[in-house]
Amino acid sequence: MIKLAVVGLGKMGLSHLSMINAHPDVNLVAVCDTAGYMLDVLGKYTRMSTYTDFGKMLNEVEMDAMIVATPSTFHAGMVRQAIEKGISVFCEKPFTLDHKESLVLSELAESKNVVNQVGYHYRFVGAFQEVKRLLDANAIGDVTHVLAEAYGPVVLKPKGSSWRNQRNSGGGCLYDYAAHPINLLNWYFGVPEAVGGTVLNSIFSAETDDEVFSTIMFPEGISAQLSVNWSDESQRKMTTKLTLWGTKGRIYADRQEIQVYLRDTADAVQGYVKGWNVRYTTELTEPVWFYLRGEEYSAQLDYFVNNVEAKELANINSFRSAAETDAVIDMLMADNQSDGSSNPLKAVTKKAAKRRLFSFGK
Repeated sequence: MIKLAVVGLGKMGLSHLSMINAHPDVNLVAVCDTAGYMLDVLGKYTRMSTYTDFGKMLNEVEMDAMIVATPSTFHAGMVRQAIEKGISVFCEKPFTLDHKESLVLSELAESKNVVNQVGYHYRFVGAFQEVKRLLDANAIGDVTHVLAEAYGPVVLKPKGSSWRNQRNSGGGCLYDYAAHPINLLNWYFGVPEAVGGTVLNSIFSAETDDEVFSTIMFPEGISAQLSVNWSDESQRKMTTKLTLWGTKGRIYADRQEIQVYLRDTADAVQGYVKGWNVRYTTELTEPVWFYLRGEEYSAQLDYFVNNVEAKELANINSFRSAAETDAVIDMLMADNQSDGSSNPLKAVTKKAAKRRLFSFGK
């Protein structure tokens, strides 16, 4: 049995708590949060060991692993303390708000030989996993362009702000929403060579961005258009989707399904025919031991637990892979703040870019 603690009991923390507490190979030994009321309820009805002091919990409780689901600004300090004690860590995304710090923590985890994972759950969605399989099989030939989108109704009024839409604590739409499609792009194509025409606009938030637009350039001539808006009330809930064009076909994928068009010139791919194909997440997803919110949330925790049990450090959602995503975010912020003089992709000023998104100079 893996002895595990959960730190942070907000929306994601409670979700993780519910799932991991039902895992047959986990013994939940402690929970930690600053909300006394929440801890009182858990202590009374579940008899869990509860703490308001993170350091005290680390000193008093023996554990193999930890889930960190606090506001983003606290991730780095807590993760570092856990790693230094030899504790494996699953950390919610974004990993940190400083890509250099993310890289340092990834190197520290590797030097301590502890399992490390970040909660980019879309890598566990059947449709997005199938995209990866098809790309590895060269199903649509050489990829030329990608449209990566994410929209949702998170911030829809100027009042009632939370840590999520404050730059220093949550990172805004860029860190909280755009990080998801960026992380998928990293998974498929690696680290980009350049970004350009980056626009970070505020709609309701006073301190940070609510929408993100940019062009990302990857090796082999692959370009990706990033379009993200978390102040979009036309969406009932968060919607992330990818469209990929290649020399031999096209792929569209979201959480529900994957649509694949293969040209006559495409190589044979198992399970697909020339022309249009549709496969649904329900047929691409393995069953999980406990369902809450979506299979992918349970699947990523089960993956973490299995790696901790096997002491398997290779991880598709490792700290290092998350640091790559944080590095792209840093590139986007730097590009947005620059005047474009040193970036051939950004040939218009920020002011002009807001009027003419994704326009490039001659």
